[in-house]
Amino acid sequence: MIDNTITIVGGGTAGLVTALILKSRINSKIKIIKSDKIGIIGVGEGSTEHWQEFIDVCNLDVWEMIKETDATLKFGIYFKNWSEKSYYHNITYFNRNKIGQYPIALAINYINNVEQIRTTEYFHTKSLVQNLTNTPPSKQFHFNTFKLNQYLLKKCKERDIQIIEDEINDVTINNLGIDTLIGQKNKYKSDFFIDCTGFKRLLISKLGAKWQSYSKHLKLNEAIAFPTSDTDEYTPYTTATAMSSGWMWRIPVWGRHGNGYIFDNNFINAEQAKLEAEKHLGHKIEVAKNIKFEPGTLDKPWIKNCMATGLAANFVEPLEASSIATTINQAFVFINHYSFESEKEVDKFNIKMNSIMQNIRDFISLHYITKKDDTSFWKHIKCIDLPDSLNENLDLWKDRMAIADDFKNPDYLLFREDNFNAVMYGLGFFNKSNIKKQVDKFVPDIKRYFTNNILLYENDINNVEENFCISHKKWISNYH
Repeated sequence: MIDNTITIVGGGTAGLVTALILKSRINSKIKIIKSDKIGIIGVGEGSTEHWQEFIDVCNLDVWEMIKETDATLKFGIYFKNWSEKSYYHNITYFNRNKIGQYPIALAINYINNVEQIRTTEYFHTKSLVQNLTNTPPSKQFHFNTFKLNQYLLKKCKERDIQIIEDEINDVTINNLGIDTLIGQKNKYKSDFFIDCTGFKRLLISKLGAKWQSYSKHLKLNEAIAFPTSDTDEYTPYTTATAMSSGWMWRIPVWGRHGNGYIFDNNFINAEQAKLEAEKHLGHKIEVAKNIKFEPGTLDKPWIKNCMATGLAANFVEPLEASSIATTINQAFVFINHYSFESEKEVDKFNIKMNSIMQNIRDFISLHYITKKDDTSFWKHIKCIDLPDSLNENLDLWKDRMAIADDFKNPDYLLFREDNFNAVMYGLGFFNKSNIKKQVDKFVPDIKRYFTNNILLYENDINNVEENFCISHKKWISNYH
């Protein structure tokens, strides 16, 4: 007899985050089976604003989390050398300045030839953050991946989530789904199973889940990851630098940086990527991980009594830090459907997850619609087929900026109109004359109000810096 138990296989970020969310909302015994022999993928990791929702739902202490995970603050992503001009993906100002759904402040800046909102660039260049002590000034963070794992594991133990050390070697099934997990030490039964075994997909593969490849649209398929030493200052953003055959990430954490070069191995191999990264950085590196992958998602992440999440369910690429956010939102969607024990609920769940993944696929694909063509890879990427759903929206966005109504089934989507607008803005995608025609249709008082609002926001730089700001590393150092 199984007593209302959910068993999670895998002790990485996905498994631990899912366990904590389910424990906070579902009245079931939660068990995690993990093996220390299986390593953690990642050298430095970034989150989106969805991490704050996880913190709130699980009632975690954000200050404790910052200290124990060597976290730093993240306000967005700096895309270096991706297009004719580098740009930031940061939506904290523009998403508050709309008429209805229309992003008028963004439109006014664009037609006035402002490449980025100047305050964002100013503070980012100087690595300044607001000197808040009652709450962190950002809802996004960078983590030391290994310390994040230790912190989440500690929180699971504190909340009576049973941790079992074992390695699962085989899985038996029956007409209800997963029957028994066969480990090196024991056998395990459960009401429900969650597969967090990464690319192995040890459980869900037994139930016939099929991989839907995105390789037609997204070409990066391999990465090297490596740490680098500490610096005098920390950027308050992730840096994504365009390289010859892909891009390189750089993530500051307390005491060091996490880095990686993700590339298309049809153009270079891992050794060549290492040499290129060393030339870019000006020093030797020691590769900690070499990861090969195929971008895509499962057709059905939930089958019978098993759900896959994390890398077992989907992976696109590290750009825009979608992996942790997808795990968080998937757990929220799961909670809505788990209690009803109906095939209709399972179908609804799988449809929602498919929408979430299509949204991520489209958003990542958007980043590669760039005028950059200085290498064979960047020339080749221009010939790649775009997803039909993205093409349909791009036809709309040639004449206007994105609005909320452009997104179907918006609940739980990671990226919405503000995110798409920020990237298209940076890439110089919009037709400036068409945007101007739209802005000119608003009454003069409205246009004047938003123009003055932008000027006030930008003219306040000196006052904000003098009275409210501190360097990013100083803020982190003070807390430690």
